Amino acid sequence: QVQLVESGGGLVQPGGSLRLSCAASGSIFSIYAMGWYRQAPGKQRELVAVITSDGTTNYAEPVKGRFTISRDNAKNTVYLQMNSLKSDDTAVYSCNADRVLTISRVWVNVWGQGTRVTVAS
Repeated sequence: QVQLVESGGGLVQPGGSLRLSCAASGSIFSIYAMGWYRQAPGKQRELVAVITSDGTTNYAEPVKGRFTISRDNAKNTVYLQMNSLKSDDTAVYSCNADRVLTISRVWVNVWGQGTRVTVAS
């Protein structure tokens, strides 16, 4: 019914940049919050950044000043611009849409499949 399609991951050198995209599709009426999470091997999943429908953003401390989250409500798409990438940013990045209201007025929470980001020389 509702799915998230992610793109933009890959291999990048330290100090480089990547832009992740996540598009929600299906019978969607609205999405309250869209965010990015990441999980490195041996580490717990952590919130990277989140943005609400009114544009309010929140960032994890390790990425503040380097990452920028944005969204296009008309396209139900969220982006994560990642600059000044470090080796510590290496992880699988997953997109999440929270409080998704479908046209049938059903509330759902949806996760993407994840996209791998590797920062290495």
